[in-house]
Amino acid sequence: MEIIKKYFRNITAEQERQFAALDTLYHEWNAKINVISRKDIDNLYEHHVLHSLAIAKTLTFTKGSRILDFGCGGGFPGIPLAILFPDVTFRLIDGTGKKVMVAREVASAIGLGNVEACHIRGEEEKGQYDFIVSRAVMPLPDLEKIVKKNISRRQQNAMANGIFCLKGGNLDKELMKYRNIVEKTELTTFFTEEWFKEKYLVYLPM
Repeated sequence: MEIIKKYFRNITAEQERQFAALDTLYHEWNAKINVISRKDIDNLYEHHVLHSLAIAKTLTFTKGSRILDFGCGGGFPGIPLAILFPDVTFRLIDGTGKKVMVAREVASAIGLGNVEACHIRGEEEKGQYDFIVSRAVMPLPDLEKIVKKNISRRQQNAMANGIFCLKGGNLDKELMKYRNIVEKTELTTFFTEEWFKEKYLVYLPM
């Protein structure tokens, strides 16, 4: 929990309570349904919560924005972002029902009223959103094909509507198609921990 406060010093007491509650909730759920690698669950805050919040280091979502977390798994990056932006609506979708159930139960347990978690494939999603967020779900060209129908034309944020992806490794081939428009930021720009080396936030305006 301290690592969150290290980088987000202005969180409210309620946000601190919600972030702190994630530890017990994810440990309990992970014992029943493996949504996080059992070797990695003790790194929840650094590897999952703070990792998700890298998006918030790039853009502060405007009040009333709508965000789609594509392939949310157990709730990342959607739940940490929803805690940080209580005036923004988050829809979390995944094709695996058990993972969606965990995300829904965690959001309910900490009182997140701005989260909706749904068991649905991305191809079936019909809603319109300011941004799509995801963590290494699939190659960006494949993701773009599925979600371009879901990007709203109405602009209300400081950055153009589009896709934010958290990815790792060599992305040169994957991003070649977008080389003149995509923005790739190494996460060590935001966080000093060793784990964030060679991990990136990719932004594709649409």
